[in-house]
Amino acid sequence: MFKKILIANRGEVALRIMRTCEDMGLGMVAVFSEADRLSPHVTYADEAYLIGPPAPRESYLDINVIIEVAKKSGADAIHPGYGFLAENAEFAEACVEAGITFIGPSGDMIRRMGDKLEARRIMQAAGVPIVPGATVEASSVDETVRQAREMGFPVLVKPAGGGGGKGMHVVESEEEMQSALRIAASEAASSFGNPTVYLEKYLNPVRHIEIQVLRDNFGKVLHMGERECSVQRRHQKIIEECPSVAVSEELRGRMVEAASAAVNAVDYSGVGTVEFLLDGEGNFYFLEMNTRLQVEHTVTEAVTGLDLVQEQILVASGRPLDLNQEEIQFNGWAIECRISAEDPYNNFMPSPGRIGVLSEPGGPGIRVDSGVSEGFEIPLFYDPMIAKLITWGRTRDQAIRRMRRALRDYRLLGIHHNIPFLLAIIQHEKFMAGELQTQFLDENEDLFEQQPKTNAKIAAVVAAVLEYQGKSTRSSGAKATQNGNGRGWKGSVQGSSWDRPWR
Repeated sequence: MFKKILIANRGEVALRIMRTCEDMGLGMVAVFSEADRLSPHVTYADEAYLIGPPAPRESYLDINVIIEVAKKSGADAIHPGYGFLAENAEFAEACVEAGITFIGPSGDMIRRMGDKLEARRIMQAAGVPIVPGATVEASSVDETVRQAREMGFPVLVKPAGGGGGKGMHVVESEEEMQSALRIAASEAASSFGNPTVYLEKYLNPVRHIEIQVLRDNFGKVLHMGERECSVQRRHQKIIEECPSVAVSEELRGRMVEAASAAVNAVDYSGVGTVEFLLDGEGNFYFLEMNTRLQVEHTVTEAVTGLDLVQEQILVASGRPLDLNQEEIQFNGWAIECRISAEDPYNNFMPSPGRIGVLSEPGGPGIRVDSGVSEGFEIPLFYDPMIAKLITWGRTRDQAIRRMRRALRDYRLLGIHHNIPFLLAIIQHEKFMAGELQTQFLDENEDLFEQQPKTNAKIAAVVAAVLEYQGKSTRSSGAKATQNGNGRGWKGSVQGSSWDRPWR
């Protein structure tokens, strides 16, 4: 077993991983950018090291610096979390070359599944149903138009080198194709360094259903059921739940069988997620495979009682799975809402700034995975998600009612956030009825008509709190960063000879 793990991430996911490390008696090393000096994940760790300025490419995405920190701190494994370097094949390979275990699959597995066209070809060969569409890149406008005619409009132009909704464009007619290809290729090159795009048939309405799998280095595969992830904005998930109201026992069996075939086809190792689109007739199609821990893994943990991060670490250490499928019990229902510093009523504009008041909900069936604290300055440089709110209930109705209570009890002042918007979704009659699909927000525009009014008195109080906290932070922030929280830091966070200089 490992002795010390470096968490190559920030915020709530870094804290999530650290808590499991502490449960397992493992040392934990944090890294942080200049913008995250006062981040809770920094003070929670046993050791914390400054790795660069706020820009991700100069800090959290700098492979060489992170490997150097791991060596200097004596970490024998690195957990990438999700986002940043979690699905970077070069990073996984750099860890191996440095003699450090990457907690995740091999670079080759990441590379093969990260190339969406290659993944489609592999799944097709393994007998896993794929979304109708191309398995080769869009080589020319004329050829792409020909493919689209065969599929039938509308079609979806997608980047081969990445996901998250970036570079995806729905094309309704031949006249739109040239412009869509140009824009999609430009966005793909900017976001993923790869301008390759391809076509898929645009399926609508569909649900987004994913299967959580776990495979060890000896070929044993376990599944933890499905998650419903259909409530999305710009192809990015907002609310997830486990299980799905749309998945029967028979359908679950077929999807699990397909997910198992998918991970076996690439000799996968570790925690992974196979994502599908599900139509109204019970037909499902492979969408992609995420070779990492998912943001929404928490709802699976709530229903199964398993710690997926712990299982991930155990598999990476070379241990065989000691669980059998029949031992995995599914109990109740769980829902997750992603709490983000953004304004849903202003085109989801990010809302950086200082948190003036923070009071997180509690009570039966409530879990909050948070990466911020009261007075924390939310940087502009990173994903706006700052916390995850999870509720569990014996039934879906109870989980919804607990989520409604938790969102109403959540106090977050000083920034714009999406809590009122999430509450509007949870209370919507179609959500409560389980009538979900990936265009849920587009089909229910009334959700955007419930913008809450700002209370002038509350705003004045928050402004005063922020001014006071700003003065307090300026006078004591540096000391707090260096001393941590009394957990016995073993490393200096600044001024050491191996800290990377920057301008």
